[in-house]
Amino acid sequence: MVSLLPRAPYVAYLPKPAPSLRPPQPAMSSSSAAAPAEAAAQPRKLPVLLFDVMDTLVRDPFYHHIPAFFKMSFKELLESKQPTSWSEFEKGLIDENELAKKFFNDGRSFDLEGLKECMVRAYEYIDGVEDILCCLKKNNYEMHAFANYPIWYKLIEDKLKLSKYLSWTFCSCRTGKRKPSPEFYLQAIDHLNVDPASCIFIDDRMVNIEAALSVGMVGLQFRNAEALRKDLCALGVELPPHVCEGEAQVQ
Repeated sequence: MVSLLPRAPYVAYLPKPAPSLRPPQPAMSSSSAAAPAEAAAQPRKLPVLLFDVMDTLVRDPFYHHIPAFFKMSFKELLESKQPTSWSEFEKGLIDENELAKKFFNDGRSFDLEGLKECMVRAYEYIDGVEDILCCLKKNNYEMHAFANYPIWYKLIEDKLKLSKYLSWTFCSCRTGKRKPSPEFYLQAIDHLNVDPASCIFIDDRMVNIEAALSVGMVGLQFRNAEALRKDLCALGVELPPHVCEGEAQVQ
């Protein structure tokens, strides 16, 4: 059974009470300090952090900018778009030209390059999260994107350079799987070769958190950067408050 902390649904993790996810640090001795070969063979730093991207790290243009591009309300967009074309695009089953042909139920054409330009203009870090990524990177945490997104993730990368902090390892267009499919999470665990309890998964959608919990991962529901900082610290992640403030903007 999976239990939730009293603060759920914002923080959820496994029922076994583990005081910290940090690996134990071996005691240093004069002989070990003098052995560079041993020092180089440090154990893998845990936990591994898996981040959703849209509306966790980066603002999603789908709810406001894309309807405005089509001169529709969000409700009108949902009613007029073909229901499976975007998820097929996210899984890499169709390319962007096929997406353009079947995006709308009535098959109407639209300016595909204009849509992409609209989305690029809208992409920006959610307030405070780049500082957290910078701090985690400086503390040598292993981080990966774990996202439902099409090949257009490269547009996000080109603008925001997320790869400064994490790897685009688990993107649905590359794996052919989408959250909340448990197979997607199990594929990640297998690829990382790590105990699932040593993975912290962060996402804004609780359905995706529940899927992570079902395979034994630790789950955090993203609300805002300050809450995420506190939640990570509560799990023992080394994240001093705001030590990287301002540094994230230095290229």
